[in-house]
Amino acid sequence: MCSVISRVGPVQRALAVTLRLKASTEGSRYAASESRRFCPGLSTRFDPLRATSRSYCSRMALTEGLLFRQLFESESSTYTYLLADTETKDAILIDPVLETIDRDLKLVHELGLNLKVAVNTHCHADHITSTGLMKKRLVGLKSAISKFSGASADILLSEGDKISFGKHCLIVRETPGHTDGCVALVSGDQSMVFTGDALLIRGCGRTDFQQGCPEKLYTSVHQKIFTLPEQCLVYPAHDYLGQTVSTVGEERKFNPRLTKSLKEFVNIMNNLNLPKPKKIDVSVPANLVCGVHQV
Repeated sequence: MCSVISRVGPVQRALAVTLRLKASTEGSRYAASESRRFCPGLSTRFDPLRATSRSYCSRMALTEGLLFRQLFESESSTYTYLLADTETKDAILIDPVLETIDRDLKLVHELGLNLKVAVNTHCHADHITSTGLMKKRLVGLKSAISKFSGASADILLSEGDKISFGKHCLIVRETPGHTDGCVALVSGDQSMVFTGDALLIRGCGRTDFQQGCPEKLYTSVHQKIFTLPEQCLVYPAHDYLGQTVSTVGEERKFNPRLTKSLKEFVNIMNNLNLPKPKKIDVSVPANLVCGVHQV
């Protein structure tokens, strides 16, 4: 059978085609408009690694064969990250918190993972790590932290060290400034970086305690993190505004502190006048012994 359009005259046929094209175009424009409204910064040609939205579109790892979970502890606004090789099931955990140890171990069990290493990006002042207690509950689990942290752990990390899990790995970059023992953990393909407190989303860690030094922090971020590809996803240790992920390109362009000159940055950091973390007197001594002090 012939179509309805083929049975009408030339004028009617042209009109029908025009209306159909207009409807299709308007539909595409509406879809693009809705995409921009809910995912600001995304074009209609969506490239997940180049998207700039943070508030509405939480992008996750796209590396083939990588399982990734971003977990949150509300009291200290800490992010814990679970990464695993989907074939071998070998896994690592970044910045686990004592209060959420049961949740984290349950997830590891549910997903059938073999948790190899629990690593802290630095000696935290606002919460106690669950690394030490987790080792008591998981046979074979090893703890890791920077050798400059002053803390005890099974693995003491240095610049360029690799933390392997299956065919994947994280590469250590030393980023002192918030503390002497801060590290950033970069995925092998440089698609993701776990920045600890050195670089936060539109912010950075404070420098007024625990060997803090604004000059060191500025240098660390610019030389060790801002040199990564601009589409590299930034996953910090904390966020207090509900933001989950950024990119190196975004932070190089929009970070209100680290886009300033070194002199301006030092002046900002020296005049924050923040109260000290509520748990610092308990957290730091505990974290120096892998979180098992008086637990």
